[in-house]
Amino acid sequence: MNESTSITIIAGNNQKEIRIDKFLKEHIKNISRNEIQKHTNSGKILVNKKIVKKNYKVKPLDFIQAKIFKPPILDFLKYENINAEKIKINIIHEDEDIIVINKPAGMVVHPGFGNETGTLIHGIKYHFLNSKLNDFNLYRCGLVHRLDKNTSGLLVLAKNEYSQKHLSQQFYSRTIKRKYIALAWGDLLENKGTITGFIGRDPKNRKKMKILEEIYQNKGKYSVTEYKVLERFKYVTYVSCKIKTGKTHQIRVHFKHLGHPLFHDSTYGGNKIFMKKKCSNKNIKYLNNCLKILKRQALHAISLSFIHPRKESIKCHFICPIPEEFKKVLEICRNTFPHS
Repeated sequence: MNESTSITIIAGNNQKEIRIDKFLKEHIKNISRNEIQKHTNSGKILVNKKIVKKNYKVKPLDFIQAKIFKPPILDFLKYENINAEKIKINIIHEDEDIIVINKPAGMVVHPGFGNETGTLIHGIKYHFLNSKLNDFNLYRCGLVHRLDKNTSGLLVLAKNEYSQKHLSQQFYSRTIKRKYIALAWGDLLENKGTITGFIGRDPKNRKKMKILEEIYQNKGKYSVTEYKVLERFKYVTYVSCKIKTGKTHQIRVHFKHLGHPLFHDSTYGGNKIFMKKKCSNKNIKYLNNCLKILKRQALHAISLSFIHPRKESIKCHFICPIPEEFKKVLEICRNTFPHS
């Protein structure tokens, strides 16, 4: 029997829609489209954890897993082809199997079209080369989940194939617990709640996601976010969120769907003052100042819990501090916009 090779590819932000067989042919050498189609028909090609048909069209940020029954040669996704870059990385924990990182806002996790350098992966390679860990394949083993470029917080990477499979299974079975904090515009009606819906590409803007109408639900992916109000202010609400699923832009899309986009989320309308007509000129000035301080969506992955892949009796729990600019906006809200 031929040896099987598992490949993980994450489509770039600006990926044009093309058939899955053509996409894989462009990224894997020594394999034909006919062979790729055979693997697709046998259920060996997954996109976003789901089996797809051979005519599936790859979309931006698709997470593709291919189990190819011959050792292929990776093209630009080869670990060797990623240049190590000396980038400051805030490491929360590291052992022989995993590395947990506090990712700053503004850092892209993985290389892609428009982000060929300066990503977390480039910095991780530099870190591992200087740690004499030279046989690490970042694309085959490392990435098990992601954070948006302008979302800060905790991210775990696997350092070997065993850990990658173990962590991926935990994500698949939803036993990994992730908690986020966020600022949402407006005054939420309930102190806690659950937001659900099928998330898919916005047909009017392929870079955006949205909750699909019922007739289009077969084109989306089911998503669940639980939220709890931590503090209420006059113009924004401070919440904690637990995601039961991990879909692209999930929390951002869910709060947009509620009519309460995240503070300074430029993609989903949060970069403008909410209900501006009801604000005094003085408060508009304060809110504009907050937008200048926190120059990205107010979303931070504050805690992460999972079972250690090698030591299954150990439950790992990590927390990281709230970024200073986020904390500063919270203080301004407490002092300037107390809830009546």
